[in-house]
Amino acid sequence: MNRLEENLSIMNQFYITTSIPYVNGDPHLGHCLDYVTADALARRARLQGKQVIFSTGTDEHGGKISEKAHQLGLSPKELADQVSAKFQNLAKSLGISFNRFIRTTDQPHIERSQLIWTKLKKDIYKGQYTGWYCTGDEAYFSESEVRANKGICPNHNRPFEKIEEQNYFFKLSKYTDLIYEAINNRVLNIFPETRRNEALSLLDKGLEDLSISRPKNKIDWGIPVPGDPSQVMYVWFEALLNYITVLGYPEHSDFQQYWPANIQVIGKDIIRFHAAIWPAILFSLGLDLPRNLYVHGFIDVEGKKMSKSLGNGVDPMEVIKNYSSDVFRYYLLRHIPSNGDGSFSYKTLQEVYNNELGNELGNLVQRTFVMVANYLKGDISSTPPPEHDIGAYNKAFDEFRFDLALDEVWKQIRSLNQYIEETKPWVIAKENDPDHLKEVLLYLVSSINEIAELLQPFMPNIANQILDLFENNQLAPKALILFPRIDFKQT
Repeated sequence: MNRLEENLSIMNQFYITTSIPYVNGDPHLGHCLDYVTADALARRARLQGKQVIFSTGTDEHGGKISEKAHQLGLSPKELADQVSAKFQNLAKSLGISFNRFIRTTDQPHIERSQLIWTKLKKDIYKGQYTGWYCTGDEAYFSESEVRANKGICPNHNRPFEKIEEQNYFFKLSKYTDLIYEAINNRVLNIFPETRRNEALSLLDKGLEDLSISRPKNKIDWGIPVPGDPSQVMYVWFEALLNYITVLGYPEHSDFQQYWPANIQVIGKDIIRFHAAIWPAILFSLGLDLPRNLYVHGFIDVEGKKMSKSLGNGVDPMEVIKNYSSDVFRYYLLRHIPSNGDGSFSYKTLQEVYNNELGNELGNLVQRTFVMVANYLKGDISSTPPPEHDIGAYNKAFDEFRFDLALDEVWKQIRSLNQYIEETKPWVIAKENDPDHLKEVLLYLVSSINEIAELLQPFMPNIANQILDLFENNQLAPKALILFPRIDFKQT
């Protein structure tokens, strides 16, 4: 392979990751948002002819897992196996097209994490840690954070734990300026802009060196520190390494060809880990930073934060069962703002299903199919190429504004419905003007096919059903009801 072919091959390769959920609880709406946004990006890259590695997985070490497993009478590995299977099942049920699923208890991840530790040794030292920790968060907290919350972790309603122990530290502070420069100069491009500003503000304050291990006699469920079996790696530290261990860092051809990642998708609560700690690790290893970090917001339910006390949790599998994966994906990608927080509402979902999907998209396809079958005898062999300008759609996608990209698609859908009402093909048929009638109906077919192609990253099943109706310039034997009536009393 010559240099030009090699460069073209690299340009054609696309690597995208989600954050890997922690297996201390069942999947929730936020995980679904992680999955569907990354999947839309991966599917679009494939439609552009790129070779895609799409990685997700589960984060399975740490004191929180050990603690919960003990409460349930399970070993940590048994708990991890059970919960990891739930995440894999949810991803498959949502139609997520991942082709790598990494578990941090996989032996290759363990071995490669230990190798990475040895490669980072120039930036690792042992010291005394004194401070505050919450096992529920698997995170350290500053004195000011503890005081602000009166000593109680707001996420878990339990006292912060004061710990004094010998740990290994990573020289995070050493890389503050390099990371700031990379984000400020958009070497690492963070979307949306509010999250980029948040990361820069964090770096403005300066980074402190990070404790990256815990004594094994306090947390025994973790990856042993190389050369010191009395310590295990801090769960967040080794979990971040999954993004390169899954590619076979350092020697595998996948790593050589696909790193740096094109896009990493995370939630806003873990921006510090991905915009500060992760870049520092990469700098220390002498590796390039990811090109883009997309940070989505939170989802509440009916305007209220999900909580056990309110009993307002939403089971994603139930939503998929009652509405289909494509409908759920559409709701999350269009009705949860791509650049902020959003709310899930069954009432809104029902309205979306009936109006936007059923009355607008579904009826457009159904009416066009019936008219083509009746007036053209199904002959669509001379369908013209689409004429619409999709520049705004592409721009929205490139800026991670999935909601705006779908807005552009729906402008077309509504415009076509209006076009039918204005041209009245049934009247043209009565006027015995076959050429005009054919022109109108084939324009509709062409436009609907384009809409289906634009919907493929978002609603792959529905998009393919529409394309199959008008496949190879031949009408399918019969129409499908894309969005059948649902008895909402059951949902």
